[in-house]
Amino acid sequence: MAVTANEVAEWMMEQLKSAGILYQKEAVDYIIQHFGESFIYVNENGNQAISKDVKKIFKKLHGGKAAWERDGFFWGWH
Repeated sequence: MAVTANEVAEWMMEQLKSAGILYQKEAVDYIIQHFGESFIYVNENGNQAISKDVKKIFKKLHGGKAAWERDGFFWGWH
């Protein structure tokens, strides 16, 4: 059975809930290993990033309660 973007976003949400912070690099590494590279792309800076579909679902799941920290490359509660 194929993994969906929703499942990846749900995993991200669980990580954020349990740790209070979710680093993009750690999330990317885990997603590649456990869900597959189809949920990752290389952004304009040449870095691996989480697909826009996954991030869109993740944003709906946290409902604006988490914020992206651009300088630290992580999500955290605000």
